[in-house]
Amino acid sequence: MKRLSIRMLEDLRVRNYSPDTQKAYVDRVAKFVDHFGNKPPARLGPEHVRTYQVFLVEKKKCSWTMLNQTVCALRFFYGTTLGQDWTIRHIPYAKGEKKLPVVLSHGETERLLKAAGNMRDLSMILLGYSAGLRVSEIANLQVRDIDSDRMTIDVRRGKGRKDRTVPLSPVLLAVARQHWLETRAEKFLFPGANRQRPITVSIIQRMVRSTAKAAGIKKQVTPHSLRHTFATHHLEGGTDLRTLQLLLGHTSLTSTFIYLHVSRDKISAAKTPLELLTDMELERDD
Repeated sequence: MKRLSIRMLEDLRVRNYSPDTQKAYVDRVAKFVDHFGNKPPARLGPEHVRTYQVFLVEKKKCSWTMLNQTVCALRFFYGTTLGQDWTIRHIPYAKGEKKLPVVLSHGETERLLKAAGNMRDLSMILLGYSAGLRVSEIANLQVRDIDSDRMTIDVRRGKGRKDRTVPLSPVLLAVARQHWLETRAEKFLFPGANRQRPITVSIIQRMVRSTAKAAGIKKQVTPHSLRHTFATHHLEGGTDLRTLQLLLGHTSLTSTFIYLHVSRDKISAAKTPLELLTDMELERDD
């Protein structure tokens, strides 16, 4: 399996998959092979894949995201690395869950910002809320990406390895500058223990959860909740969907449509069918 893992990594690299995706795919395939006692993968076929999917759903109770990541990994491994043509027919995707994103109100956002423990934490929360950055984009942000002359932030190699530019809030600039004066970071704005490496995503996730708890917010707040809140508040402020798509770095406008479902103003502006029945008499004589 080691030789095939190396070959799979090479196949992923030449197709420009991100390092995180490379690692995840190889790990998913390794767990699949391990489940069947490390039999040679070429001897594992469609029925083994089906059995493993049932195991993940019924025994492991794995999430839809994990299940489909496994499907993607196995499709790539068997279809590309091993060159077998049965993968599309016999490794189906699971039907995705459609959950509304967690969005903070303006009051909750203010409480979250006030609860930040230091300039570093406040900078990261503001990057999620005022710039709409993903947690990995926050972690990998470099000092050179902050352009105070143009008042923009260059987001390099975001999801799908796409670059984009987003506006830089004067408030965020002031906070980030204060954080930088305290750390004098040379490369990454938020360096890790090794200053040549960025802070880990897990540290940011824990920080956001603990800050939300300190702020007395009952919702399950994650760094991605800040991005959802950024998008929803933009819509409520009048930003059009196409502009919001560019700010978020969505490939398809369909991905941006979900925020129409959580925008308070859009929902409040919609009249119920009952309101349209203006001539209906609801009062009755006793």
